[in-house]
Amino acid sequence: MSTFKFAFLLLFCGSVAQAAPSAQEILAASDAVRNPDKPFSLTTTLTEYRDNKQTDSNTLAIYAKAEKNGGQYQNLIRFMAPARDANKLMLKSGNDLWFYDPSSKASVRISPQQRLLGQAANGDVVTVNLAKDYNAQLIGEEDVVDGERKSRHSYKLALTATSEGVTYHRIEMWIDTSNSRPVKARFYTESGRLLKTAYYRHYLVQLGVERPTETVIIDGLDPKWVTVLRYSDYAWRDIPDTWMQRDYLARFKPE
Repeated sequence: MSTFKFAFLLLFCGSVAQAAPSAQEILAASDAVRNPDKPFSLTTTLTEYRDNKQTDSNTLAIYAKAEKNGGQYQNLIRFMAPARDANKLMLKSGNDLWFYDPSSKASVRISPQQRLLGQAANGDVVTVNLAKDYNAQLIGEEDVVDGERKSRHSYKLALTATSEGVTYHRIEMWIDTSNSRPVKARFYTESGRLLKTAYYRHYLVQLGVERPTETVIIDGLDPKWVTVLRYSDYAWRDIPDTWMQRDYLARFKPE
């Protein structure tokens, strides 16, 4: 091989190496698969199962828009069902989470770690860009079985929280190398105990991108305790800034 060809090969290999995505870029691309890039709304239905039997459910209307400074998503969440919870509200502004009960007309600060239904915490139903709150490290690539029992060649990322008030201190996440789709995640306590495992599945085109329309959450200790989050009714929305203010909760009127 001539000196010129050898030098060209080294330059080409170096360019390919530089073009490889970083762990943070992989995570951000996965965020873009899960989350639309403009204000939107959707319906989330949570269903809890124990030993394959449904034990509870609720339905939420979610309105989400990114903060103007390019930060995290703001969320207004309205409880639709069951009837006893209808029109209760949750508001996520920054990493602050508030709960409003129209019967008492009081808003109280709540924790994103607090259980909402089954294995789903408050923080599991709000729209978040993980790349904003976590530092990602690429552990490697491996084949992992997804929520539909198919093997997916995936990046394995280790995520460590960099922001206060996030739902989980540490996450392991598998992201499909071919399309940036989240495949699977494991969520841990600060002490390292496995809380739950989630599978992202049933990808369908929603607002122009194939997104997961179900997340299956399995308890870290009892695999027969399962919570399924189903996403539907995606729509672009003009969401007023006032909806994302705590003082406005008492005046919010469902459409």
